[in-house]
Amino acid sequence: MNTKKLLRKLFKRFPLSISRKYGDFSGHQIGKIKDDTRTVVLCLDFDEEVLSLMEKDNILYKTDLIITHHPFIYGTFKEVTSVDNNKLILATKMLELNIPIYSFHTNFDEGKDGMNDALTEKLELEDVRALNLDPMARGGRLKNPMNIYDFAEYAKNKLNVTYGILLPYGKEMVEKVAIVGGGGWRSYMIAKNEDYDVFISGDIPHHGRRGVITNKYNYLDLPHEIERVFMYQFKKILLEIEPTLNIIIYDHEVLPEIV
Repeated sequence: MNTKKLLRKLFKRFPLSISRKYGDFSGHQIGKIKDDTRTVVLCLDFDEEVLSLMEKDNILYKTDLIITHHPFIYGTFKEVTSVDNNKLILATKMLELNIPIYSFHTNFDEGKDGMNDALTEKLELEDVRALNLDPMARGGRLKNPMNIYDFAEYAKNKLNVTYGILLPYGKEMVEKVAIVGGGGWRSYMIAKNEDYDVFISGDIPHHGRRGVITNKYNYLDLPHEIERVFMYQFKKILLEIEPTLNIIIYDHEVLPEIV
C-alpha cells in the first residue's frame, strides 16, 4: 500500500491534534518513509531488544514501517541523544537502515477504538463513553456488580497482569468502572465526581495514593504493561485499512519481579 496514503488514514483516525499538549511527542520519529509499505512491525516500545529480534527473525531488511505506542524519541532528537548514548547508537542504526518509525501515543489513547476503548473491551464493560472532563478516559458498567476485591482480581486477569496495587477506600460493591491506561492516575477525582465506583490507571505516586485515601475512593493501579493491547488493536485497525499488509508484533516486554 502507498505509505503516505496509509499514514493519512491512520492520522485521520488518530489525529495529532488530540495529542496531549504537555510534552507528548507522537508522530514521525525517525527515518524517511518508503513509497510503499508491505511489512509493518508493531511494538509498545522500540528498543535494542526489538532490533535484535528483527535481526534474528530475518525481517530487518524486509520491514517498511515500525509503529510504536510510546515515542521512540521522547523529546527533540538532540535533547534525547545528548543524554542517552544507547538511544543515539540505536537511532544512528535506524537512520542507516532507513526504516521509518512512527508513534501513536496520546492521540491513540484518546481516539475512538484506540487504547482506552480496547481496555474497556477487555474488561467487557457495557455502555462505554468518554468521561466528560477527561475525553481520554473511558467509563462503563460491569455486567454484574462485584465486591471491590473480586473486581481487582477480575481486572488483573482480564488485562493480563500478575499484580496490582489496590486502594479499597470507596464503595464495597462496584459496578461503574472508569479507566485510562498508562500513567493517567490524576483523573481519579474526575471519575469519582462523575459517579464511577472505581478508577483504574497506573504509576500513582505516594501523594496520589494519599489523595485517594482521604477522598474515600477506590483506585486500582495496574502496571503500565496493560497497554500491550496496543499492538493487537493497531493490527486490527491496519488490516481494516489494508488486509494484505504483513504485520509482525513484538510483545517482548515483561513485568518486573515482585520481591
